[in-house]
Amino acid sequence: MGSPSGPTTAGPTSANAPDGAAPALGTVQFEGFSAWFGKITALHEIDLTIAPQSVTALIGPSGCGKSTLLRSMNRLNDRVPGAAHRGRLLLDGDDVFARTMDPSVLRQRVGMVFQRSTPFPRTVFDNVAYGPRLNGLARGTTLDHVVETALRRAALWEEVRDRLRESALTLSGGQQQRLCIARALANEPEVLLLDEPTSALDPSATQRIEELLYELRRDLTIVLVTHNLHQAARVSDRTVFLFDGRIVESNQTRALFTAPRDARTEAFITGRFG
Repeated sequence: MGSPSGPTTAGPTSANAPDGAAPALGTVQFEGFSAWFGKITALHEIDLTIAPQSVTALIGPSGCGKSTLLRSMNRLNDRVPGAAHRGRLLLDGDDVFARTMDPSVLRQRVGMVFQRSTPFPRTVFDNVAYGPRLNGLARGTTLDHVVETALRRAALWEEVRDRLRESALTLSGGQQQRLCIARALANEPEVLLLDEPTSALDPSATQRIEELLYELRRDLTIVLVTHNLHQAARVSDRTVFLFDGRIVESNQTRALFTAPRDARTEAFITGRFG
């Protein structure tokens, strides 16, 4: 492979709507998006379209900006002192950073699951019901249905249907992580963000989460940060390689892993750095 070329960013995809038409539900678009914390620039001029009903994997060495990019989508970076941004970030054509965008409403539309499972010290039922109750989405028998549906979508219902009134902390690590996914799904999001969701799990639990992603992609836009290149190759439709806060290459996953266009991508996926 030749010498490294300039950064390659995602071009137009099927998620881009015709002129004048609204983007498909769950479409995320970065347009010249930069982010920094104090004097530290974390992202440089990101141009990227994330297609709906697909899994997009973000890969790259530690500190390359993967988590910053992920957390920008539901404005979790707002909570970091000195956080600032430039450029546009759109969800279904809506400006995520517009004054009219309520962050709490945004986080209903864009759910988040973290690296380590974070169940509340409450019952299994109350963990899943927390968001719908808080947001006034359901109550009574409707709430029962919402909880069951979310647990079924997270492939957890059969394992916990008789344990709904037990503490969520009694579940195994893999079950707790799927419970956190169910908690996010209960708000009926358009986009689900996953920040290394299997890094603390054993191979069996990891497989369950990966199988779950195959099912969820039918209804959701999924964005996954992972250090596990094999996982990215297994579960994602598209992979984005970041380095030093910039997109080096974005392509269909099979193409990126088998025929990378940039020498830095090849060096990273073959283990020569990172």
